[in-house]
Amino acid sequence: MNIGEVIKTTMTDMNIISAITSTVFIILLGFFCRKKGIFSSEVGKILSKVVLSVALPALAFNAFMQDIKSETLKQGMNVLIWGIVIYIILIFVSKPLFMKYKGDEQDTLRVLTIFGSTTFFGTPIVSAIYGPIGVMFSSIFNIGYRIFLYSYGYIKMSGLKMELKNIKTMFLNPIVIATFAGLFIWIFQGYLPQVSVTNAEGVVNQVAFLRIDQTAVWLFKPMTYLAGLASPLAWLSIGATLGEVSFKDAASDKTSWYYSAMKVIVVPVINIVLLAGLTMTHILPVSYEALATIVIMMAAPTATVAAAYAISFDKKPILASNASLISTVLAVVMTPVWIVVLEMISKMGIF
Repeated sequence: MNIGEVIKTTMTDMNIISAITSTVFIILLGFFCRKKGIFSSEVGKILSKVVLSVALPALAFNAFMQDIKSETLKQGMNVLIWGIVIYIILIFVSKPLFMKYKGDEQDTLRVLTIFGSTTFFGTPIVSAIYGPIGVMFSSIFNIGYRIFLYSYGYIKMSGLKMELKNIKTMFLNPIVIATFAGLFIWIFQGYLPQVSVTNAEGVVNQVAFLRIDQTAVWLFKPMTYLAGLASPLAWLSIGATLGEVSFKDAASDKTSWYYSAMKVIVVPVINIVLLAGLTMTHILPVSYEALATIVIMMAAPTATVAAAYAISFDKKPILASNASLISTVLAVVMTPVWIVVLEMISKMGIF
């Protein structure tokens, strides 16, 4: 299959097109509602709280409610390893990327580049395109993200030592709790107490009692509805937030554009190149779904927590705000491009 055929096949795949249009249209709807005053100035914040405290935890937990397979387990462990290694790599790679900047400006740009909005921006898109397997990989990948965000990110921006409150934030976050609970059930389901469950075909199977998708459907169903809110509410929140700020002022900041290009374009490219090498050499092979999940997560705009660090510790807060806005706009534009590129990579058999 040549490049032309790959592009044609990708651009006529209704699943891909639908995922792209869903993302863009709902973000634009949120933007329109805020500009027209249908949404108040608080709607974006409220929706984001609902997504982060309710919808995403349900989405993360539900993703692990599936049978364990040796290949999926292997991929999950590889994603976990890469989710730690890539942040160590970015800590060093971000230095030369912003070599011309000095002091607080460089520190802020580096931290904002290393840590993107993988949970709030990346996971809903991954969920819409790759389903439960993508959400599972994104949840596992985010373990390393949270470790470094609340340790290296905090220390770098504050200049202080690690505090107990950040350790609590790291591990008592609803999404983290749901991820570890789901991960525990998924990995150890063969060793947990088993119960007999009759499926739709009348076949009796033995499953772990904590597999609520089969043993407690009455509980799993409402969690499924809550999980389904993650993507649309996150996209509405992003649109409402974009409608709240002045793009004209932020757009005049050349540094924010340079940063955004590094964050949304260069960082994903680094991941693709390194993972391609590791896969071809069989050092740390990843599947296409794992690669796509990682790339979309790493192409996310500025993480809210990272921007909050800059504002809280007065480390170029205006730059952080401008960079957050520009990177979000660029990420909305580039996400469809990355989805198409990833599909082309898949059809070309690179992964």
